[in-house]
Amino acid sequence: MSRFTSILLSLGLGALASFAAVGSLVADPVPGPVPAPPAASAPAVPAAVSSGSGARELELPVEAGTYRPGEGGELAQAFCLTCHSADYCETQPPSGEKYWSATVKKMKEKFGAPLPDEVIAPLTRYLTAAYGRTAP
Repeated sequence: MSRFTSILLSLGLGALASFAAVGSLVADPVPGPVPAPPAASAPAVPAAVSSGSGARELELPVEAGTYRPGEGGELAQAFCLTCHSADYCETQPPSGEKYWSATVKKMKEKFGAPLPDEVIAPLTRYLTAAYGRTAP
């Protein structure tokens, strides 16, 4: 084994041990009740969170953002807000249909977005028109 390989191996094992130690700290449930979140302007939605020993209930703020108006915007409201905020599209660079098509495909295939096949084309058209290069 070369010196370089042994250095990489020892660094890799050290990093693995560090991640394991941090993971055990994070995996341990926090004792006591979960503190309530600060008051929000929008009503909150209850959500169950598993702590390993049982479920705890906490309230999450309601998504206040909306997608830009346009034909197909209701598809983004219905399907995209399941996983992320409407602000996600606002942070993307103005891109064409090829980019938005690949992004929608990635959301469905890699991240498991609940997108029926029949909404992919109209959703891509909407995202291209509303957030593409020629968008307002």
